[in-house]
Amino acid sequence: MVRIEPLAKPISPELLELYRSIQPSTIGHLTDFGYIRGLQPLVTPIRLIGTALTVRLPHIGSAALREALELARPGDVIVIDMSGDEDRACWGEFRAYKAIAKGVSGAVVSGCVSDAAVLRQLRFPVFSRGVSALTTRSLELEGEVNTCISVGGVAVRPGDLIIGDEDGLFAIDPKRAEELGRLALEKQEREQRSRVKLGYGHIGGHIREGGEVT
Repeated sequence: MVRIEPLAKPISPELLELYRSIQPSTIGHLTDFGYIRGLQPLVTPIRLIGTALTVRLPHIGSAALREALELARPGDVIVIDMSGDEDRACWGEFRAYKAIAKGVSGAVVSGCVSDAAVLRQLRFPVFSRGVSALTTRSLELEGEVNTCISVGGVAVRPGDLIIGDEDGLFAIDPKRAEELGRLALEKQEREQRSRVKLGYGHIGGHIREGGEVT
């Protein structure tokens, strides 16, 4: 039986705008908390930002992920706890098609992905532990949607701000996200002034969503 809790409040447009130009590595200068370890992007360059929609799977059964994709809203990030199974893939080509159609911002998987060639062509933002031909199956087992999960050593709650790029991923409690974001933005502005002073003002930009360089 799949347990489904109500959707969390989405990250506000104001908070998303604050984080558009913030790099996870800048956040990493300010806090250790929320850094998701061990996951890598399938494609680069990559930029991921959105509201966590959490899923917990019982290793082999993927019914909860199917339910989560039905509930997903534009701007959500599907964050999947594979219950310790790091070798099995729960995300592939057709899950990505569904996510793109729903306007989902990306996926974060504590296990693996499959259909890697197609996912790379789609350039849908995915972070995972790797690629695997061993997959989950459409079994009506247990699972959870919109509950607190564990991914990469971090407790991820529904509604957390997820932000990632080539340097890695953070899950941030919205209650502290504004303060942390303003500190990160100030740090990046100081760094840019230093680049200009040293004659490297064109270096240090990164890719926004949609491929825009800042």
